[in-house]
Amino acid sequence: MITLCSQNELKSAQAALNKLEQSCPELFEKLIDIVNLTRAMQLKYHYMGCLIMNEEPGNAKPQFVIGSVIRLYKKEMQRLTSDKDIEELRKVFLEYKHTGYSRLSQLALGKAPESLAGSSAIIQ
Repeated sequence: MITLCSQNELKSAQAALNKLEQSCPELFEKLIDIVNLTRAMQLKYHYMGCLIMNEEPGNAKPQFVIGSVIRLYKKEMQRLTSDKDIEELRKVFLEYKHTGYSRLSQLALGKAPESLAGSSAIIQ
C-alpha cells in the first residue's frame, strides 16, 4: 500500500502526539518504549499499530520470529494497552490512521514532519 501525506497532516499529527505527551505522560512513555522495542526487534510498525488498535495485522505479523520473543513483545504491549488512558492514544491513532503507524511512530520519537512528507510504501 502506498500512503501519501502532506506536511500539514504530519504537523497536525505531531501536535496531537505532543498534546498526548502533555496530558498522559505515563502512557506516552509506554508508547515510546514499545516503539523503540518494535525498532530494536525489527518488527513492522504496522504490526505494532494493529496490536494497539486491536486490528488484524495481516501480512505485518512477524513470520520468522521465535515464539518466546513474540510473547515478550506482547507482554510489553500489554503494559501499554492496559494503561488507564489507552483510549486517548487510540483516538490519535484512529484520527491519523491514514498517516500510517510508521509515520506516527517516527513522529512520536521526535522526527521532523518535513522529513516524513510525501509518499511511502508500507508493506502490509
